[in-house]
Amino acid sequence: MLTSGKMKWLWLALAAVVLIALPQLITSSFAVDILIRILLFSFIGVAWNLMGGYAKQLSLGHSAYFGLGAYTSTIMQVNYGISPWIGMIAGGVVAMLASLPIGWLCFRLRGPYFTIATIATAQVLMLIFLKFRDFAWGAEGTTIPNLGSAPLMMQFEDKASYYYVILGLLVVGLWVTHLIERSWMGYYLVAIGEDEDAAEAIGVNAPKIKRDIYLISAFLTALAGTFYTQYIYFIDPATAFSFSVSIEAALVSIVGGIGTLWGPVIGTVLLETTSALLQSWLGSSVGGIQLTVYSVILIAVILWRPTGLIGVAREAYQRYIRRKLARA
Repeated sequence: MLTSGKMKWLWLALAAVVLIALPQLITSSFAVDILIRILLFSFIGVAWNLMGGYAKQLSLGHSAYFGLGAYTSTIMQVNYGISPWIGMIAGGVVAMLASLPIGWLCFRLRGPYFTIATIATAQVLMLIFLKFRDFAWGAEGTTIPNLGSAPLMMQFEDKASYYYVILGLLVVGLWVTHLIERSWMGYYLVAIGEDEDAAEAIGVNAPKIKRDIYLISAFLTALAGTFYTQYIYFIDPATAFSFSVSIEAALVSIVGGIGTLWGPVIGTVLLETTSALLQSWLGSSVGGIQLTVYSVILIAVILWRPTGLIGVAREAYQRYIRRKLARA
């Protein structure tokens, strides 16, 4: 008989096989594009969740690191011919370095003031890149040179290859989150999220823990920025530093379940699938319908299930176990 631990690994192996086979089984380019968006925002949500979920530091400025990663790799590729695979790591390092002064300033604030400060930093960065016409192409942006099939430059002729790249990034993000969740840092983050003053009273160095997790979160978010730019072959400040990226990262985590490993993934599957289906069925005939549905889902989760969809599943499982034990 399989133990619960073995069952977990069995389900993970089955899910891995399905995810690897999906782009080979699906012939629709539109469907593969939806899958890529689901994986992309799952990855961004996982990166945001480290900061906004476990530590409960509601940042709505993660587009700053998304944009820095995108611009760093693009500048290195277009101006110097450096592969985006290298530029991706460089963009992550730039985002980490940028998070140090940003975190130093923002972590002096708490609650809504912290959130507003993070929004402001992302918007300031967008305005700065709007002015860098010679260095970063200004408001017009630039297109990425299309080299055809060039895997070493992160360019592929089929969307399935992009799917596997972002799937790999998501696996890395989940693995990093799993390691942090099971480490002393994970316990410290939860303590800070519950009551920062109490955590400091028992010896937790809250500023250092928040700084360290912010570095990791910024690095991962920057990787997503590089991937997205390579996927759409275009970059401009409005796209790279889009406020919607920050909002989406927070939404998928809140709906799925903040402070949980799989919460951002589950939230993204629900929201992105709903969004894609609405766009497919309604097109542009009904303005604002996507935001309306997002709002309804978010309000429903906050009012009735603040623990997110993960919380719903956990409660259902606990009820099942209780009934099973009662019958035994």
